[in-house]
Amino acid sequence: MNILKTTFLLGLLTGLVLVVGQLLGGNSGMVIALVIAAAMNFASYWFSDRIVLAMYRAQPAERTSYPGLFAIVERLAARRNIPMPKLYIIPQPAPNAFATGRNPSHAAVAVTEGILRLMTEEELEGVLAHELSHVMNRDILISSVAATIAGAISMLAHMAQWAFLFGGMGGRDERNRGGNPLAMLATIIFAPLAAMLIQMAVSRSREYQADRSGAELTGNPYALANALRKLGEANKRIPMAANPATSHLFIVAPLTGKAFINLFSTHPPLEERIRRLVGGNQ
Repeated sequence: MNILKTTFLLGLLTGLVLVVGQLLGGNSGMVIALVIAAAMNFASYWFSDRIVLAMYRAQPAERTSYPGLFAIVERLAARRNIPMPKLYIIPQPAPNAFATGRNPSHAAVAVTEGILRLMTEEELEGVLAHELSHVMNRDILISSVAATIAGAISMLAHMAQWAFLFGGMGGRDERNRGGNPLAMLATIIFAPLAAMLIQMAVSRSREYQADRSGAELTGNPYALANALRKLGEANKRIPMAANPATSHLFIVAPLTGKAFINLFSTHPPLEERIRRLVGGNQ
C-alpha cells in the first residue's frame, strides 16, 4: 500500500511540474528548471552521505568498542543478503539514528551515543532494521527524485516571480502561459507549497514502509514499537542539535515540541506508526 502511495505521490509531483512549467515558463522554462534541479540533486545523491555524516561529526565505529552494534547489523545484513554497511557514532546524547547511501553497496548507518544507552538489544535491533530497510527500499533514490521534481517547481515559481514583477510574462506567448494575473500570482504562491506538501507525504510514506520492512526483517514488531515509544519520550526531554533540512533522515524527527503540525512534518505521528506495527496490542 505504501509503495502504491509513493508511486501515486511521485506521479502527482510529476504532473504538477508539467502543469506549472507550461503555465509559468512554457516548455523551455520547464526544461531549464528541471535540468538545473536534477543537476543539484544528482550531486546531492552521490555526496549526501559524506555531507550529512560530517555535519553531525559522526565517527567510524570501532568493532572493539561496539561489538554488540556490529553483531546486530551483521546479523540483519546476512538475513537480507546485503553487504555490511559502514557504522558511525554521532557524539550526541539525544537518542536517534539514520541511514544514508545510494544503494546497499554504499550504505552507512549512524547512531547517536544516546540511543545506544537507551535501547535494549531487541529495541536497538528494531531501530537498525528500520534503517537498513531505508537502504534496501532505495529510499535515498526516491527522496532524490522527489526533491528534484519539487525543486524544479520551486525554481519555476521563482523564475516566474521575477518575470511577473518585471512584466516578462506578457507578450505574444501570454495566451499559452496563462494571461490572468491573479491565476499567475496564485500559481507562483501555491505551487511550491503544494510541491513541498507532496514531498513530505512521500517521506512519511517511506517511513511507514521502513517500519513495516524493519518489523518483517526482525520478526518482532513490538521491539520497534517499544523503541519508537522510548524515542518519542526521550526526544521531548533531550533536544538534538539538528539541521531541519536533514530531519527526514532520522528515525524520529530530531526537533522538540510541536514546532510543525503533522501536515508539515517529514515523519508520521509516532502514535500512528506504533498502531500500524502492533495494532491495539500496546
